[in-house]
Amino acid sequence: MITCVVHYTIDPGKIEAFERFGRCWMELVGRHGGTHHGYFLPAEGASDLALALFSFPGLAAYERYRELFGVDADFVAADRIRDESGCVVRYERTFMRPLLPEDVAPETGPKQ
Repeated sequence: MITCVVHYTIDPGKIEAFERFGRCWMELVGRHGGTHHGYFLPAEGASDLALALFSFPGLAAYERYRELFGVDADFVAADRIRDESGCVVRYERTFMRPLLPEDVAPETGPKQ
């Protein structure tokens, strides 16, 4: 499994547009073989940081999904929300490999 972590700098005054953008991408990831773990938005205080996490079974599956960028009408429409609203100032992607609770064997727990 490969997990993409996207770090966003957003315009806090355009959070509603960012939420619309996020809802579209959550649906698209799911439709094309991935699992979206959600968008994490500022909750308190002034902040311009947001995160998104989504996983694909492997890099090949992620690359098939990426081939649709700029080509598939639904992908173009989702990006149009971002571009026309200006809700995203910048973003960067990082790929990670998750270690999940079900991956931890009982014998590796804390020693007493």
